[in-house]
Amino acid sequence: MRAFVNEYESNSCVGNTKELMESIYKQQTGITIDTTYIPDIPVGLGKMKYNNFFESLNSVVATVLDKSNLENFNDTLLIVGSSVGGMQESEQHYFKDKNYKNIDTSRHAISVISDSLEKEFNFCDSRSISTACTSSANALLLAKRLINIGAYKNILVVGADALCYTTVCGFYALSVLSSNVCTPFNKNREGMNVAEAVGALLVQDVQTCDSIELVGVGASSDAYHMTNPDPEANGAIASMSKALKDANLDAKDIDYVNAHGTGTMANDTVEGLGIEKLFNDVYVSSTKAITGHTLGAAAALEAIISCEVIKQGIIPSQTNLTDAQNKNINIPNENIKQDVKYVISNSFAFGGNNTSLIFGGLN
Repeated sequence: MRAFVNEYESNSCVGNTKELMESIYKQQTGITIDTTYIPDIPVGLGKMKYNNFFESLNSVVATVLDKSNLENFNDTLLIVGSSVGGMQESEQHYFKDKNYKNIDTSRHAISVISDSLEKEFNFCDSRSISTACTSSANALLLAKRLINIGAYKNILVVGADALCYTTVCGFYALSVLSSNVCTPFNKNREGMNVAEAVGALLVQDVQTCDSIELVGVGASSDAYHMTNPDPEANGAIASMSKALKDANLDAKDIDYVNAHGTGTMANDTVEGLGIEKLFNDVYVSSTKAITGHTLGAAAALEAIISCEVIKQGIIPSQTNLTDAQNKNINIPNENIKQDVKYVISNSFAFGGNNTSLIFGGLN
């Protein structure tokens, strides 16, 4: 069986999927500068507009259901990728009166998102994956493999993470936050922008006139360091190479790399090196200068971006690029209009956890 992405929707700091793509192509960032998460220290953050994160989550999933060929999700597996789960809700309870005893532990776990969605939409079953910033990439990887062996016909993959003090302060402690909008691949980049998002993709074994195929998946775990990637890019190269092998493609077949591109010194240096070693003159850009780094939701959001790039035939420019560190990779300063057949989307996480996904348009 082949795995097709047939419907999707998202919400991020720049709005829904239509607004997301408009913002990317117009280089209009959704990042705002905040001094409340870390008092008196400005940091760039990507905040969604909502009254309640779980209401926004439900709205995105309901939109996918409404657009799909399904009357309900009774025979659909739900796979959720998330890095922080219900941490935001726990923080709200704690900060209200500084009493940890008021935290509902059942609402804190990673599985709270899948539990909530399963109850709301009556999925046949659900799974939760938490592998930091590759969470929803690994959810999509698992979905493809389950579709391929005929275990399920319909799988909804959701990547979801809410903005939390714990994550913002954690990245601040690592000295990798930017005080402004991030500048991926720029020589003098400062760091990343923590952000939040929800992305949902319906993966099925049937092809429609608007399908995008998930043609290849690859993962590696180099375990070089707790937070830094392997400086020789062996882990990044391995995940991209495995995805190419799974898709039965050569590196020359890829038209665009949607890079992980967080804007940190370590990530962009290593990812750029890996792309340079594996590809020849492929277009490369990161969309995180628009959306921020949405952690466990990033891969789902960027899978949607990859599908839209194929459908629209426009490769997005690199926002905020003034002086590229790596001159040997092809980072466009303006949008490139051309036929796009294959896109590879990278997600790299702490601990050397790397996942690459290849999406392909259908003739």
